[in-house]
Amino acid sequence: MSDLSLPVLDFSQLDGDAAAVARFQDELRAATHDVGFFYLTGTGIPAGLEQRLHRVARDFFALPEADKLAIENVTSPHFRGYTRVGGERTQGRVDWREQIDIGPERAAVTDPDAPDYARLIGPNLWPEAQPELREVTDAWVAHLSEVARRLLRAWAEALGARASYFEDHFGEAQTLLKIVRYPGKDDPTPAQGVGAHKDSGALTLLWVEPGKGGLQVERDGAWVDAPPVPGAFVVNIGELLEYATDGYLIATNHRVVSPRYPDDRISVPFFFNPALDARFPLIELPADLAAQARGVTRDPSNPIHAVHGENALKSRLRAHPDVAERWHADLLATRA
Repeated sequence: MSDLSLPVLDFSQLDGDAAAVARFQDELRAATHDVGFFYLTGTGIPAGLEQRLHRVARDFFALPEADKLAIENVTSPHFRGYTRVGGERTQGRVDWREQIDIGPERAAVTDPDAPDYARLIGPNLWPEAQPELREVTDAWVAHLSEVARRLLRAWAEALGARASYFEDHFGEAQTLLKIVRYPGKDDPTPAQGVGAHKDSGALTLLWVEPGKGGLQVERDGAWVDAPPVPGAFVVNIGELLEYATDGYLIATNHRVVSPRYPDDRISVPFFFNPALDARFPLIELPADLAAQARGVTRDPSNPIHAVHGENALKSRLRAHPDVAERWHADLLATRA
């Protein structure tokens, strides 16, 4: 047992014998049925890669303002690039953070008959003053993608499905890497680093700067701290896995409280999601698990869609109204 607010799972058990694999699957199922969040150790991330990621993140935010604004996300219809402090919103309120968003490097879709969510496909914006950023983030995404794929196989078997269940319906992954800096605030009450929300996709692996707290998870109606654990990622599931299991697995509200000035905090969430056009059919759960399924959360202001692209587009339009107004005013008119 852990005295932390979230369960701790050891990913290296998947390299053990059949008993170790079964134990990990049981713990994984329980953690994401009861909480939706857990710490994951033993992922085999090279220490040197973790240190390089931390350094390039710090170096990026230390760039002159002009270099960062040269790749500001308002210049990208695909919601890529740099977001200045206060440029993102959650539940309509301003988030106190700056960040760079990095997705799969692809050409923009020009087909006028493509679905609306195809507008999220396109090239990244890279800072000319920091060429190393792309090399390090490519390596980070490649490593975490393999971790995510093995987690999905473990989830599938833990839920009574074939190991390939999720990947059979996943298509080419639509990943998203955010490198985030939360500046310190000196307000008398805690400030919103990022507001309460659930992730819209499949799963998230979060790296947090060592020794820097701020993440909080909602448990039993109360907010509990989820401080960083050395060598561990914080993992949570998104609304797609809640949808696919009819609420047996649960996507959980979480938020970040700003650090106290003059401190700040680096955070790097990695979102591993299916192709934008992927649709997850409901898993036929074993009878004992199906009896514990709670149904998908019903929120008229935040519907959960079966197609990932609809969830992703909904989230981006809401989070970045300046980008939406500049590039996607037609969608705002039809989705008001």
